[in-house]
Amino acid sequence: MKTYLYLFISLLLFTSCSDDDDFEPQTEEDIIQYITDNNLDATRSNSGLYYVINTEGTGTRPTSTSNVTVAYKGYFLDGTVFDQSNDNGISFGLNQVIKGWTEGITYFKEGGEGVLLVPYNLGYGANDYSSIPGGSVLVFDIKLISVN
Repeated sequence: MKTYLYLFISLLLFTSCSDDDDFEPQTEEDIIQYITDNNLDATRSNSGLYYVINTEGTGTRPTSTSNVTVAYKGYFLDGTVFDQSNDNGISFGLNQVIKGWTEGITYFKEGGEGVLLVPYNLGYGANDYSSIPGGSVLVFDIKLISVN
């Protein structure tokens, strides 16, 4: 009887996790298609992060441990906005955010503006996070207001 119970529980657990088999993260090809469709002049870093510098800025360039103030809008490749700051931005340590921001913000100087295209492995990963589906490429319009 115990064998049947273990078999039933194992089968139940296996089938309840089967949605993971349908998981297909967005890929680098999706990012490249977005760049092409939007006529962006993007640079790819060694980590797979793509970034666009629209305005280089003239101030200090932050390091990966700097505290910064950034105004931003975050959205998915389809244009759906999931988060946005006000024009005054928000302040945070670059060692306290997703890897794509820790790396990407360092490409700008104070006053710089541009776009970060963050692959899922440098964002929130394969798991859902709040309103962000797992495997999502994240796009951020950013303005580095200051290095604090």
